[in-house]
Amino acid sequence: MMTQSLMFHISASQKEKAAIDVAASCRTCGACCSFSRDWPRFTTDSDTDLDRIPREFVSERVDGMRCCGERCSALLGEVGILTTCAIYEVRPDVCRACDPGDEACLLARHAFGL
Repeated sequence: MMTQSLMFHISASQKEKAAIDVAASCRTCGACCSFSRDWPRFTTDSDTDLDRIPREFVSERVDGMRCCGERCSALLGEVGILTTCAIYEVRPDVCRACDPGDEACLLARHAFGL
């Protein structure tokens, strides 16, 4: 969960436009996967689902994705230019829950100047 101090506010019409722009550029972004090592934490995934993720992408404590600095180790490419997920088909629920244009997305994009 994001704290109130991390959130920034934009108007409803700005949110609608941002959602359209972000959805169109999601595959080139990668900001949500590079913003914070605290975001890719496993929460609602079953053991069966987690077993599908290659071990080299799982943290040593098996509580989230392995990160290099703030960036998820499964993210390939350059943030804001062209990115993809090495485990997209088996990505954890926390990654599936991030929707283009939602508040978490916009916060991460803002941090990268996108």
